[in-house]
Amino acid sequence: MSLLLDAVLFLGAALIAVPISVRLGFGSVLGYLVAGVALGPSALGLVKEVDPVFHVSELGIVLMMFVIGIEMDVRKLWKMRQSIFGYGGLQVLLCAALLAIAFIAFGVNWRVGIAAGFALSLSSTAMVIAILEQQGLMHTRLGQTSFGILLFQDIAAIPMIALLPLLSPVPAADASNDGWSLAVGALAMLALVILGGSFLLRYLLPFIRRSGTRDTLTVFALLWVIGIALLMHSVHLSMSLGAFLAGVLLAGSDCREEIEADIAPFKGLLLGLFFMAVGMSIDFGVLARNPLLVAVLVFLLVGTKLAALLYLAKRFQVPQRERLYFAILISQGGEFAFVVMAAAEGARLVNSEQLSIVTAVVALSMAATPLLLMAQRGMARRRPGEPYLPAESPPNEARDADLH
Repeated sequence: MSLLLDAVLFLGAALIAVPISVRLGFGSVLGYLVAGVALGPSALGLVKEVDPVFHVSELGIVLMMFVIGIEMDVRKLWKMRQSIFGYGGLQVLLCAALLAIAFIAFGVNWRVGIAAGFALSLSSTAMVIAILEQQGLMHTRLGQTSFGILLFQDIAAIPMIALLPLLSPVPAADASNDGWSLAVGALAMLALVILGGSFLLRYLLPFIRRSGTRDTLTVFALLWVIGIALLMHSVHLSMSLGAFLAGVLLAGSDCREEIEADIAPFKGLLLGLFFMAVGMSIDFGVLARNPLLVAVLVFLLVGTKLAALLYLAKRFQVPQRERLYFAILISQGGEFAFVVMAAAEGARLVNSEQLSIVTAVVALSMAATPLLLMAQRGMARRRPGEPYLPAESPPNEARDADLH
């Protein structure tokens, strides 16, 4: 009964908040965040435990990345190599360095500053892709560049976690070895999934197709994506990266369109639940105790990333009229920052109070993105002849564009 009651609360809150938010021009993501804030323990308190909601809603990100992966293939990924490793690497390095320098300049211990710089250089894959899909920009050059950067961030989180024990003020004797063994294990799992998955699909898919039941294909697809995501999670890799690889491995199959059609409806609902969970995670007690600190940190995070991304946008060959949109789109903190900062707490770099502050800062920076995009649209409208959204490419041309 409790599960059904929670479902009614989530659906009812979304049904009220999301249409109002869209009607006001803020977009659906902010509506879900506000609905989550209202239901959460710091507001009405109708939902007391946020962690179980986060665990369920992570399936939305997994399915989203799976659907994106199933539309890709190795050839397209090779064309995106510059976006993934070139643009993604530059973005993470520059944003992490600038944020670390800013934190240290404000008096934060240099170890904590570097750890926070690492964590907050990562953006929200769920939010950015949701906005791109809602506005029909996922297959444009800007959308593919943004996605390449986000994909690299998921990969980069592992060396970040591996390096954190080296920053610990009281490292254990084998801490660095544990960190690097974690990285080696992650690479081994990647190789196992890619090679083993390709081998298994060669025999499994024909067998499942011969069953003649579409439900069996859907069950297999869900088992496939969740299984690979959990394998990645077991070696501290991003589950979204695992889901993306699961989709890429299925991209060349003849059942791709059926699987995508069956899974797509669940993706939207669970993504909405994820944004509500982010809203519920905001601790207003932390905000009440440290209002100025949180406000400064949000401004510092978003402002630093905006400046870095505007600088990089020119080097990424983003058209001039799209650069501000691109910078705002990736300027927030991301869901994987929670994982990196939890690892930093395990390495005794931060305490629970500091972790709560970072959680609030990331959530508020995510809430700021739709507001900043709305302000960007307003500024663009006041400029004659300048569209307030990037140009949408024809689907075939955008999908086949050479992005290197």
